[in-house]
Amino acid sequence: MVRRRQETSWIHRWSRYLIAGIAFLGILETSYLTIVKLTGGTAVCPTQGCDRVLNSPYASVFGLPLTLFGGLAYLTMFILAVLPLTANAETHLERRQRLEAQTWPVMFGFSLAMVICSSYLMYIMAFEIQELCPYCVTSALFTVTMLALIVLGNRWKDIGQLFFTGIIIGVITLTGVLAIYAPLKGSGGIASAQAGEVGPPITTTSGPAEIALAQHLKAIGAKMYAAWWCPHCHDQKQMFGAEAIAQVPYVECSSDGRNAQPQLCGAVTGFPTWEIKGQMYPGVQSLQKLAELSGYTGSVDFKQ
Repeated sequence: MVRRRQETSWIHRWSRYLIAGIAFLGILETSYLTIVKLTGGTAVCPTQGCDRVLNSPYASVFGLPLTLFGGLAYLTMFILAVLPLTANAETHLERRQRLEAQTWPVMFGFSLAMVICSSYLMYIMAFEIQELCPYCVTSALFTVTMLALIVLGNRWKDIGQLFFTGIIIGVITLTGVLAIYAPLKGSGGIASAQAGEVGPPITTTSGPAEIALAQHLKAIGAKMYAAWWCPHCHDQKQMFGAEAIAQVPYVECSSDGRNAQPQLCGAVTGFPTWEIKGQMYPGVQSLQKLAELSGYTGSVDFKQ
């Protein structure tokens, strides 16, 4: 009796191409967000939650942007997906089959780890930060789709073994993620910042020049529009120092910040933004620049 040759479904034929395509999109997305983070820019976003999510303490790992690690993960998935495709199926069939057999389990483990990490970050976004970041949601959908394509796009010989391996990978990944963020959770993370509603403490001290400039800005009615959770705003405060920044006219634009006045921030497009003599100046400004813009004529022997 002749056994009919098993037909190859479309998902088996195209799964690697689809995975590679999704991974490439993930590389583009995370590369863009990493560049924005490292250059201190603002991501183009249809919601106001992007800046808050992407600049939250959870968005950095070991002092580096989380998106950088996400980009490396997508790059790894892309390489694993296309590696067997580099071997010609007609002239190097054995090599191609060997590469496929070797990369499928690795892709499964890697994509499962990415899904678990994304799921945890979705939980943080929804319940800790309580803001919507379309970039984060899109990335989470990318990881889930890749995992589904890997599970359905290969003829796994032992589903039970795959399931058992998935449990082990899941436990290890979740344990690692919780360990990485444990210090942040232990110190209260976002929750403690929200309770205080003032952001991280200012660790620099002010000199006479910083205090004099702050007093001058107050005297001419200048304003600094900012948000307590904004890292660039914190950088600006650090330039003045704790004593001087207390005298700078400050408008809190985040509704959950201390003494919030979001109704005054309608014309503000980014944080921080300075209003000096009726003109708006977005972004972190050097103290020398603020002195020039405001007509300050005192000492410019600034520490920063």
